[in-house]
Amino acid sequence: MFGYVRLNEPELKIKDFRAFRSVYCGVCRGLRRHGLGSWLALNYDMTFIALVLTSLYEEEVEPRPCRCALHPFARNQQMSNRWTEYAADMTVLLTYYQCLDAWHDEKKIVPRAEAVLLKRARDRVAKDYPRQAQAVADYVAKLDEVEERKDPNIDLGAGLTGQMLAELFVCKEDEWSPTLRELGFWLGKFIYLMDAAEDVERDRKNGCYNPLLLQEELADQGEEGFREYCELLLTSMMGECAQAFERLPLLLYGDLLRNIVYSGVWCRYELMKEKRDRAAGREAEADKAEPPETETPVMQKEQEEAIREAASAVEAYEAEYAAAMKDPGVQA
Repeated sequence: MFGYVRLNEPELKIKDFRAFRSVYCGVCRGLRRHGLGSWLALNYDMTFIALVLTSLYEEEVEPRPCRCALHPFARNQQMSNRWTEYAADMTVLLTYYQCLDAWHDEKKIVPRAEAVLLKRARDRVAKDYPRQAQAVADYVAKLDEVEERKDPNIDLGAGLTGQMLAELFVCKEDEWSPTLRELGFWLGKFIYLMDAAEDVERDRKNGCYNPLLLQEELADQGEEGFREYCELLLTSMMGECAQAFERLPLLLYGDLLRNIVYSGVWCRYELMKEKRDRAAGREAEADKAEPPETETPVMQKEQEEAIREAASAVEAYEAEYAAAMKDPGVQA
């Protein structure tokens, strides 16, 4: 589920990129409070929450120099406040349940081990934020039910993801809570649909549940129909998300946040389209290749006649050779 809320770096100003990196490093520092290995859960998606809440409540802290184990020779800037720590706590919640879900589905030992490492941190976060912890736990349980019965209603799983993320966007109840929930709800639906669209070929190959594979209207639409269907849904979700975003007084990091909402979230989709186009191009080239020439009855008859002629020629040669060897003059 992670990895869809990201930057469009080529369109970003250097100062905004540095601001994003400083908040990103602040979330990483917040994760290190939860022990060894917790920083491996770091992602851009929760950094977006830290940016939104820092901008909304105007609690920016002057960035300070820092170093980290992953980049020991790089001198980065780090901005830490209670919102970066909150984003780190929500990262722990999501990652813990995501690891359990991966273990349940695929029985891989690595997610199971990571869940064990995060268990104590998850318990601490659940104690501090019981509403958010319950929202994530309920989301995972209900989504499992949807997947087990292979429900074709694509809005069901998307709605569950939206409801869960809506609760994570609200750290405290105040006048901004309804708009933050709306922002998180539509962004969560977008993320679910993006994940389904990106995994559709893999899920078809492996026989896994994917609501897009169960849509009857897509059965005979081909690549163009599939793309139009996905783009219509995704654009609708992000349109609603953008409306909620614009109702928030987000002056701090304004250009950076708009880069993410209006451009960055589509980066993975563009990569997915390029990948599908390359796959379609390879299939088209294979179809254009000349098929191997199949043997017709006429061709088979011609081959048989050629074989008989060759056999007769060999027999005649052997007879001449045997006669020549019997001639005393030749033997002498």
